[in-house]
Amino acid sequence: MTNESAVAEKLLQVAAVKLRPQEPFTWASGWKSPIYCDNRKILSFPYVRDFVKSELCNVIFEQFPDAAALAGVATAGIPWGAMAADQLKLPFVYVRPKPKEHGMGNQIEGSIEVGTPILVVEDLVSTGKSSLQVVEVLRQAGHNVVGMVALFTYGFEAATQAFASANLPLKTLTNYPSLIELAIAKNLVSAADREVLLAWSQDPAHWQPGASL
Repeated sequence: MTNESAVAEKLLQVAAVKLRPQEPFTWASGWKSPIYCDNRKILSFPYVRDFVKSELCNVIFEQFPDAAALAGVATAGIPWGAMAADQLKLPFVYVRPKPKEHGMGNQIEGSIEVGTPILVVEDLVSTGKSSLQVVEVLRQAGHNVVGMVALFTYGFEAATQAFASANLPLKTLTNYPSLIELAIAKNLVSAADREVLLAWSQDPAHWQPGASL
């Protein structure tokens, strides 16, 4: 079993990912989706949490050896970034969606020297828009963002293009295709649903139940 499959299995094990190709979810954006991912559930399962944390640290250590600090994306990226920073003994900050409206008005919470090579930690990448906004905040503050690591990505073409335009490498622990293949192998969805699930990932903004490739 590959690491991608192992992580995907953990997401399914704790129901962090739910698949309903025939009864799709509705996202906040209004998109219809046969999948719903909530990685926050992992935090409630200590052994699964520890496994995912270890995989995250391995990716950071192997793929981003120059990272001298970690930055979590508020809010879901904060626990993973903090746990990885503790394991790797790196400084940690987190970035708010917008500046705090009282007190010091911070958007970057924590203390980090300008120019520090910093790796962004995210839990989930969909279109990449909100994740890359955090990168822009860090860059405008003078930090050298070396990349982003996330637990899961849907693998949308929009995200691929967005990260390429931002000149930022993205590494994820697992991804939508790996998860779908595992779900089929475990009989969580039928092979007949595979076409539906893949069709959604090709054009999620316009997908409707019953659509196919």
